[in-house]
Amino acid sequence: MASLMRDRLSLFQLETRANPAVDLRDQVQMVLAVADAPLLRSLLTDCTPALALPQTLASVDVEVGVTAKSVAADGVLSFRSIQYMLAEKATTTELPASVSTLRSSRELARLVQHESELQTLQQKLPLAPTVALLEQSGFSTQQIQEILHLPQDSWHKSWWYGMDKTGHFTLPFLRCIRILRYPDGTLTIQYKDYFEEEKPNCFANQEYRVLIASKQATENFSETLQRVNQQRAALGASRAILIAMQLNPMEAEAFMRQGVSVYPLNHLLMPVQADCLRCDRRECPLWRASDSPVAMCYGFLPASEVLS
Repeated sequence: MASLMRDRLSLFQLETRANPAVDLRDQVQMVLAVADAPLLRSLLTDCTPALALPQTLASVDVEVGVTAKSVAADGVLSFRSIQYMLAEKATTTELPASVSTLRSSRELARLVQHESELQTLQQKLPLAPTVALLEQSGFSTQQIQEILHLPQDSWHKSWWYGMDKTGHFTLPFLRCIRILRYPDGTLTIQYKDYFEEEKPNCFANQEYRVLIASKQATENFSETLQRVNQQRAALGASRAILIAMQLNPMEAEAFMRQGVSVYPLNHLLMPVQADCLRCDRRECPLWRASDSPVAMCYGFLPASEVLS
């Protein structure tokens, strides 16, 4: 992990292929505005330190040029992180315990020895949003129909796995769900969990807001950090990613110690048609290589763009 972080931070010591005629903030906002899902996910998984694991990302959305409380920001990422998954959706073989192999009542009793308090997932929702919420949580069409048509005072039971910070599954737990129906046709979803050790802290996903900020060349460390903290507070973003053309190791470490992840600008820019024979990026191992197989490159630097 430490070596991976050093490799990522070394990217900031290379001059990035930014367009000097375009303001860095404009470049960042334009790329965010046209970014596809893989690029948005990369911001969360490839920043340093990473804010999410690829296998835990359920969805990612972006707002560009956001303003709140007279504070403007380059962008805000909203993402849902998978915290708990239905057992049948967990296809990996690296499970701590498989529900299907639990044969004895003693094993089952051990897994469900603690009971959580009754939780309300959503209250008095119309039918369509209720179905959408259950689908978003991972239930199949058949399971949703079973839940919606439960007899009064009956519970739908399902086994779930939690995911730890490393993306590995934890011990399974049993979840019981019921539906409360109202005369106006709305529905309330309630549930409680039976578990062995750690009580689940949400239903399936948690939502986060992440500030996207660009590092301006005219700002020093303290000015950038103050601006990022103001934007984060105004926009209700619990986390932040700083996109920078160049950071020295001490700057990068200082931002990370203050809860700000860093991301190199050259990872955000689109690749361009390249010719290694005409490139002046001397630190590249393929510099002036006549047999280079590279056709598109994020770091192509024609000699005409080198600043004297």
